[in-house]
Amino acid sequence: MAFFVNRKLFLCGWAAFVLSLLLLFRDAQCAPPRRNTKYFDFHVQYHNTTRLCKSKPLLTVNGQFPGPTIAVNEGDNVIVKVTNHVKHNTTIHWHGVRQFRTGWADGPAYITQCPIQEGQSYTYRFKISEQRGTLLWHAHITWQRASVHGAFIIYPKQGVPFPLPKPDFEVPILLVWYIGEWWNGDPDAVEAETLRFGGGPNVSDAYTINGQPGLLYPCSDKDTFVQRVDAGKTYLLRLINAALNDELFFAIANHNFTVVEADGCYTKPYTTDCIMIAPGQTITILMKADQPAGRYTMAARPYVTASVPFDETTATAILEYKVPAQSSLQLPIIMPDLPAMRDTHYATKFATHLRSLNSREYPSNVPQKIDHHLFLAVSLNLQDCPANSICKGYFGGRFSASINNQSFIHPKTALLQAAYYNISGVFSKDFPSRPPHEYNYTAPISAAQNMNPNFSTGVAVIPYNANVEVILQGTSIMGFENHPIHIHGFNVYVVGQGFGNYDPNKDAASFNLVDPPLRNTIGVPTAGWVALRFKADNPGMWYMHCHLEIHTTWGLSMAFLVQNGTGPAQSVLPPPPDLPPC
Repeated sequence: MAFFVNRKLFLCGWAAFVLSLLLLFRDAQCAPPRRNTKYFDFHVQYHNTTRLCKSKPLLTVNGQFPGPTIAVNEGDNVIVKVTNHVKHNTTIHWHGVRQFRTGWADGPAYITQCPIQEGQSYTYRFKISEQRGTLLWHAHITWQRASVHGAFIIYPKQGVPFPLPKPDFEVPILLVWYIGEWWNGDPDAVEAETLRFGGGPNVSDAYTINGQPGLLYPCSDKDTFVQRVDAGKTYLLRLINAALNDELFFAIANHNFTVVEADGCYTKPYTTDCIMIAPGQTITILMKADQPAGRYTMAARPYVTASVPFDETTATAILEYKVPAQSSLQLPIIMPDLPAMRDTHYATKFATHLRSLNSREYPSNVPQKIDHHLFLAVSLNLQDCPANSICKGYFGGRFSASINNQSFIHPKTALLQAAYYNISGVFSKDFPSRPPHEYNYTAPISAAQNMNPNFSTGVAVIPYNANVEVILQGTSIMGFENHPIHIHGFNVYVVGQGFGNYDPNKDAASFNLVDPPLRNTIGVPTAGWVALRFKADNPGMWYMHCHLEIHTTWGLSMAFLVQNGTGPAQSVLPPPPDLPPC
């Protein structure tokens, strides 16, 4: 079936949609809010903020950094009115929320909507269906998510327990720990400089935990997050990597913890003393305060696979055991042992130990028979410098990035709108299902070889309800690097991964088709591959991109167009009347 509806069906659907909005508005004015509808107001505005002895106007939501926490229950309807008070366009993405048939609320600029302009508002409306756990929200235009981000917590339905040992404490606002970055300059200006000259970006000035750099940075004695705990109690901690360009190791001195959830999906309990978390990923852990009274350092520092400059510093926070008020005990500060910054073995061990819960209540429905295959080579590239230009990439070129040698160009009209209204000339449907030229993807590449990508706004068309297998293959062009790939609109089963070139005759035999982890942001191993499976049961236009922001800037992204199924229940809903104009 075609993705868009015919005109008669569209007009009927539009009338019904407008009528439902009018009734909702009337009911909201005349009666208390429905119990299962949660309302939020977001105001995108500057707020003067100081870190590292430097004050600057920081782009925020509601003046908060990190931003406000959204807490809802599975089954809730969510309504978030976003008002833009700054001169820059903005959007908000609800990272990991499936958005069943409501792609208009997904948020990536020029993919599912055009941006919210200065002085304008847009109301995101969606329902939380068959999801629970820790997710996040963030701006999804330019590099605004450096400071415009927050937690999105989905609790189980009322009366449904967590399928894990009950913690003693779970305080959403206090025990959501954001691992992020602080930039003394303007991240958008860093991106603009990168686009102008094609070079690598400046790095952040500090990492942060809950917005604070910690004791190891200058001028930061008071800028250290402290979490006080009671000895003997068990805490549920929700960890979010909100950094722009850095995967991070995280540990707490002398403490083990048990991973029970990844990217909002329950996992089999896995006990470890350190995690590796990529931008856009979330990890929920249980931690027992089982150590002698003291002050234990929480620390985050980068996991690095790139050959370009990076921020080599370490963010810290304090886990402090409560002691009686009259006690004169001096609490020592104890530092954790973190893996080396280039410890790929540890990062791989952590990722491959995760398993879906696969219980009767939360089964793993891994597609067993595949009817749609995609082999996607993920690459960094080097573009020849245009005539009469200054280029600051390697060998006088411009850095770029691609999937199957296609470097993505954002259109001026949102892709979902173009598909829904059948607007021609916005995108093409010929995105290659395999690289145009096959080669030894992980062999060294000579600097003399052609590294230019093609530039396009191509989408891959997927039939509704297809069982899809995607192989993401890392490449050696411009060096090996780990890529955290985020897929909008779906959770996907990570059925296998390895190093070197993917070999379907050998590697497919080792796939885990029983209890693989279910994630929305997946690491492509450095010089390796990862295999994903999912059912395309969500019609719409869904973005897939590297969550290292610089790689998305360079073009490492694409979109899936999942076609409508049969009838209205398997089709994209009509767009809301306040959808921002292009």
